[in-house]
Amino acid sequence: MDLSSNHSRDAASVVREMNTLIDPVDHNQPGAREALLALSHRLTAMLETPSETIQRIGWAEPARFAAIRIATDLKVFDALKKAGGDSVNISQLASETGAENSLIARTMKHLSAMNVVGETGADEFSPTRFSNALTIPKYRDGISYCFDVAGPSFHGTPGYLKDTKYQNPGNISDGPFQYAHRTEEPFFVWLGKRPEHFEHFNNYMSGYRQGKRGWMDEGFYPVRERLYHDMQNDDENAVFLVDVGGGLGHDLEELRVKHPGIRGRLVLQDQPEVIAQIDKASNSIELTTHDFFTPQSVKGTPRQESDVRKKLTGLDLGARAYYFHSVLHDWNDASSLKILQNIVPAMQPGFSKLLINENVVPDVGATWSITSMDWLTMALGAVRERTEKQWRDLLGQAGLKVTGIWTYDQGTESLIEAEIEV
Repeated sequence: MDLSSNHSRDAASVVREMNTLIDPVDHNQPGAREALLALSHRLTAMLETPSETIQRIGWAEPARFAAIRIATDLKVFDALKKAGGDSVNISQLASETGAENSLIARTMKHLSAMNVVGETGADEFSPTRFSNALTIPKYRDGISYCFDVAGPSFHGTPGYLKDTKYQNPGNISDGPFQYAHRTEEPFFVWLGKRPEHFEHFNNYMSGYRQGKRGWMDEGFYPVRERLYHDMQNDDENAVFLVDVGGGLGHDLEELRVKHPGIRGRLVLQDQPEVIAQIDKASNSIELTTHDFFTPQSVKGTPRQESDVRKKLTGLDLGARAYYFHSVLHDWNDASSLKILQNIVPAMQPGFSKLLINENVVPDVGATWSITSMDWLTMALGAVRERTEKQWRDLLGQAGLKVTGIWTYDQGTESLIEAEIEV
């Protein structure tokens, strides 16, 4: 490939910068891995010709996605993993899956070329870390959900925008999702009526943050300083945190494990069909059915002026924190405001905090993980990821003030903390 001298120097500069990150990555320095990945993407963009870029975007990556979807249906990755690291040949895979030998061969060839599986010889393949992950529901079902539900919505977005004369989508019942799936139902209504897709979605939501730094980790949000200090820890009725719309409860389990010193109840709330999927919660997590468009049920007693002079119990105060993870980005501002307005009356001024674990889009230098999520929310729900100003404006309308925003590194979901405006 013929590179101009300037282009070549730019690529060499990126390589030198990547070399400086090798040692920090080896020592798990925060942010180093993410920075190296970003540089690798930049280097690819520099080195590819326009024709190669179109081929990758238009052929190679869609073919990889389709091949992975087929392989998950056929349980190819399970067969590779079962071999315990040994090579598996095409005949064995065809025999185990029931698929035609030649189809398995061309599927595995492309998966190998795209580094999804390893290739150890002619028609012989081995598992990789990624292919082994695709035997686990929270990863495997992410493929099914993205291919079957999100994928058609992305493909339908250009046609939808052309038909609407390129207006920013804003109607949850009339957006790219409805255009692509030929429905008038909002995304979550449609999803709730399709148990297989709904299960895939919930499993995927439990796994898409894996490998990323979370707000409960050391050095991110100061959990002890912000939440522990004035809890009524001697009161068994005290509620430490309510996870509103918390899905299968993975965040509460993570909080319980990473902060074993927490005293007080942990409450998981979601729709009945979601709670029904949970076989058994831990002793310290309570399962509760709740619709966040209705008034919050975990609430304290309204404070009177005389309460200033007496010690309130945990039951009087309600929850120390009410928590939303990736909830409000699924709803437009009007619907999000209704959700918040059902939380605010349950919060105790000067005590309760609202914690929102979502993306905050920076004004400059947003990473692809955030910008692509913004497009995903547009394609599925005609909504958006919000900037800091948009978050402050929305919370302000609900009578809340932002008391802090914590972000570990670019591409990581932030934690927004808010209290009742007094």
